[in-house]
Amino acid sequence: MIIETIDDKAKWDKFITSHEEANFLQSFDFYEFHKNRGKKIIRRAVLEEGKIIAAYAGVVETAKRGKYLAIAGGPILDWKDKKLVKAVFGDIKKAGEENGCVFIRVRPQLPLSDSSLKLMRELGLKKAPMYLSVEYAGILDLRKTKEEILAGASQGFRRKLRKAEKVGIEISAETSDEAIEEFCKLEKKHAERQKYVAFSESFLKKQFEAFREGNEIIIYTARFNGEILAQNFMVFYGAEASYHYGVSSELGTKYSAAPLLHLEAMDEARKRGCTRYNLWGIVGTDETSHRFYGVSEFKRSFGCEELKYTPAHDLVLKPTKYQITKLVESARKKIRHV
Repeated sequence: MIIETIDDKAKWDKFITSHEEANFLQSFDFYEFHKNRGKKIIRRAVLEEGKIIAAYAGVVETAKRGKYLAIAGGPILDWKDKKLVKAVFGDIKKAGEENGCVFIRVRPQLPLSDSSLKLMRELGLKKAPMYLSVEYAGILDLRKTKEEILAGASQGFRRKLRKAEKVGIEISAETSDEAIEEFCKLEKKHAERQKYVAFSESFLKKQFEAFREGNEIIIYTARFNGEILAQNFMVFYGAEASYHYGVSSELGTKYSAAPLLHLEAMDEARKRGCTRYNLWGIVGTDETSHRFYGVSEFKRSFGCEELKYTPAHDLVLKPTKYQITKLVESARKKIRHV
């Protein structure tokens, strides 16, 4: 086995998309986005006879309390191959040490189970005080027809859909500069209304441009009498279509535009060969004080299956400095109700 840095997009994506559990979090273009933000990225693969058999991509994040390596949705490998797993995590540790990281945070594409938690412990990892990307997701099976999905949705969802269809809302699918400009403007207003910190225009535009380069992005827009009601930022990669971001206006909520946007995106996902529609993060039905409780209930109205990934775990490289991170993040998580 040889472990080396990979800069060949076609070779990388061919391997990642051959694994049904993978999504854009380990895509080549997602790390081009991070690189364009001025971040140091790590993109490594294990090769056997010239063929990739395992891979991981991560980004070195800089915080006041020290640098850390974040690997979301990876590594991608055969978790049953203990020798391979050990080799990959050995390389991950080496990458963190070479970049002066305090710790390495990994959130693998492994369904949560007693065996997955045991594996994390055996690898010397500890449960992280803060999440890294989505750990609890709502999933729809796109091998089902539109009619089958609607039959499994709640009555409230179907009622909202009928209402939106009667009003005459228009849906467009765009990848233009104008589309991301409109999305950024609406996101700012949405953040003010929902009381959260909006992403910067630079962050959203760089991400949009990176995914557009690989034909992996579409912004769906719902309009009524020329006015934008809602927009979805959708990423299509491998077997998965991901509802990455969604924003709406007050009028959009009134006219229930969101269901129409999702049904349009599902149609496109099927055309691209996607078998899974990831509604992204949800929280437990008992977490009523969580900031994402309301949107989680909306996602559940689709009749989605609920998937819990193995949560983020940390490989500690500098124990003393890591204790500061643990204290800060634990407090922050409590304050933010996340």
